[in-house]
Amino acid sequence: MSRMDSSKTHQSRGPTAKRSETKPPRSKPWEGQGESRPHRPKSAPASQEKNPSPFRQSSPDVILLHGFHAVREALRSDQRTCLALYATEAAAEKLAPDSKAAGLAPHIVTAEDLSRRLGSQTVHQGVLLEARPLEPLDITEIPTRSGVVLVLDQITDPHNVGAIVRTAAAFDVDAIVTTERHAPALGGVLAKAASGGLEHVQIVPVVNLARALETLGRLNYLRVGLDSAAEADFTQLPLQRPIALVLGGEGTGLRRLTREKCDFLARLDMPGKIKSLNVSNACAVVLTLIGRI
Repeated sequence: MSRMDSSKTHQSRGPTAKRSETKPPRSKPWEGQGESRPHRPKSAPASQEKNPSPFRQSSPDVILLHGFHAVREALRSDQRTCLALYATEAAAEKLAPDSKAAGLAPHIVTAEDLSRRLGSQTVHQGVLLEARPLEPLDITEIPTRSGVVLVLDQITDPHNVGAIVRTAAAFDVDAIVTTERHAPALGGVLAKAASGGLEHVQIVPVVNLARALETLGRLNYLRVGLDSAAEADFTQLPLQRPIALVLGGEGTGLRRLTREKCDFLARLDMPGKIKSLNVSNACAVVLTLIGRI
């Protein structure tokens, strides 16, 4: 380059030229050239980049059990297929003998992980079990130990059904007959409320409850429907076993066809000012009375 050219070049470096050199246009030279962004490896999708979920995806053939007693009894059950156990360090330590016997190594997670999976309001007690649903029982295959069966007519509240299952397990009830529709799922909140009872009571789902009651009648069950408006007092009935105690849904009670298929409709006479009980409490009272026959 000539001296004149060099001088021109030097003179052209004014303030504007300097700003251009010190602050070049923002460019991304790595884009479109097959190169990685400098000092930053190619990142995973946003959903996987931070705190990827340790849990398996939801599936119709996988149920979630939470709560210490529900999970412990499931781990101990010969009828339950357990897939994966997630627990905080403290909960895993408490469940160590049962998880080892079940052949599961717990995945250690935080309480926050469990709350994100189950919902912030869920009382999970630091443990979650992924498992297969229990195999349903046919109504003609109900075993006879106590000679007592519960029939639930569209009881939809999982807390109530869970409490009934827990009570049924305590009284060694042979089975619980329930409708396939208008009934809560046999896991989650229901299993937590049942406090492990779900592993000890046979569940019989039916499509048509009226036909199921007819079948129980042919199997010589005495079918007694509990109805607060009934004329007969439950304690005055000629009770005998086997007996099927029929309980109605919250608010609606027993449906017409259900009532028609019962041998007796009866009420519980309460001595206090409140004459009606929650369905799960009424179930416990009646099972106590049945225990006397």
